[in-house]
Amino acid sequence: MTGFFQMQHFVYILHSKMLSRYYTGKTSLEPHERLKLHLTSYYGKTKFTAKTNDWELVLSIRCISPSQAERIEKHIKSMKSSTYIQNLIKYPEMRERITTKFME
Repeated sequence: MTGFFQMQHFVYILHSKMLSRYYTGKTSLEPHERLKLHLTSYYGKTKFTAKTNDWELVLSIRCISPSQAERIEKHIKSMKSSTYIQNLIKYPEMRERITTKFME
């Protein structure tokens, strides 16, 4: 190995039972680490995820670059559909399709 380190990127989806809502984000941290930051209001007390502390990580998608993660995140958010997110969670082939669609 040449010492080259490639940073990982993820799109992640959180769910709050209390709010009955999903939150979609992107990160270069491990998704469970990012969840911990949301649960402690690290990003501020006025942010959407600070409204509750019952967020659960329900899906993470590994991406090959920050730009792929950004495009997948925007795509999921543009769908504006909890049913779409539930189907992403349920059907691995949907996740494979969007990661392929948004390859560099």
